[in-house]
Amino acid sequence: MPMKKLLIRGLIVVAILVVVAIVAIGLFLDGAIKKGVETIGPKITKVDVKLDGVSLSILSGSGSVKGLIVGNPEGYKTPQAISVSHASLAVSPGSLLSDKIVVKSVRVDAAEVTFEGGLGGNNLNKILDNVNAATGGGQSADPAAKDGKPGKKLQVDDFLITGAKVNVSLSGMGGKSVTAPLPDIHLTNLGQGADGITSAELTKIVLNEVINAAIRVATSDKVKDMTKGVTDAANKAVGDAADKAAKSVTDLLRKKKE
Repeated sequence: MPMKKLLIRGLIVVAILVVVAIVAIGLFLDGAIKKGVETIGPKITKVDVKLDGVSLSILSGSGSVKGLIVGNPEGYKTPQAISVSHASLAVSPGSLLSDKIVVKSVRVDAAEVTFEGGLGGNNLNKILDNVNAATGGGQSADPAAKDGKPGKKLQVDDFLITGAKVNVSLSGMGGKSVTAPLPDIHLTNLGQGADGITSAELTKIVLNEVINAAIRVATSDKVKDMTKGVTDAANKAVGDAADKAAKSVTDLLRKKKE
């Protein structure tokens, strides 16, 4: 066989192998990210964390996340604390195999945050307390560490949460909630420098901003007026039910006397 044909066939085989390798690495990274989120997330937050799917192109560095659910601590009744239907991100491809992954941008669209409880105690502050505990104590406290080795560090240049809303379910509202828009949250230059930040530290920074924003909304005069109406209705419903029960008992006793 002529040398030229052998060379062409050889190049084709190499090209196919490269494509297969890229696809395999892409699938591995996607699976690894999903597993990492669902494994490290609960260690940091001490609540269930689920992720429907993630895709990441190692060539362009672009990716997306679908169906992220952060559960509630034990004792709270609402289905979850935070839900994100879609988020997009851009990563520097050359950093994926380095000690520090450089994330150029993260955009979280239309997230839902649930504030359940009151200022004296609520689900969001409980999760934040868990995150604070996970990030204390230095390197050994990094949940992403494996076999004593530190996990990969992160640098996030731009992090935007937009179009989010908060569902407020205060004590005394009978399990009902009111919904209000959450202001955009824009964070920049996280983990700059050689040391970067850990996944736990990034979670702490973002959750702290989200929770503080949610608390400000939940305690605003506008939401107070909305929750008062629901609370009054709930109290009236409880009072009506109590009156009805009392009347039933009274009627029953009256019939027995007759």
